[in-house]
Amino acid sequence: MSQIKERMAQDLKEAMKSGETFKRDTLRLLNSALKQVEVDKRIVLSDEDVIGILKSAYKQREDALEAYLNATRDDLAQKEKQEMDIILSYLPKQLSDEELKEAVKKLIAEIGAEGSKDLGKVMGASKKLSSVADGKRISAIAKELLS
Repeated sequence: MSQIKERMAQDLKEAMKSGETFKRDTLRLLNSALKQVEVDKRIVLSDEDVIGILKSAYKQREDALEAYLNATRDDLAQKEKQEMDIILSYLPKQLSDEELKEAVKKLIAEIGAEGSKDLGKVMGASKKLSSVADGKRISAIAKELLS
């Protein structure tokens, strides 16, 4: 069983005991998403699977946050932001821009990419960085380094 999933279950119990309703509800929602994937695919989720699902949930909230801010719905935007903070606590620490730049430089050197025409190769090889950085950030840095 996934360590992240176990930690989420433990935190859910603690939130229920301490009366943290927002955290409790958010963790229940995330657990539901994880359980749905397990049932649909008939698998036991690994940490890698859980990270993928949590990143997807984070992205959904990020999009909703942007929409709420554009609609000047600060109350709903604040709720999305709080959910994003909870999700982030279960994801691996994201690399800083400098750390990501170094990792992408190494990746470019490993595959021998030389110009912007090799961006697809770099992005294909960047899967190992996907748990510690957003694809948009990886792409932007790769474009910058290859140009």
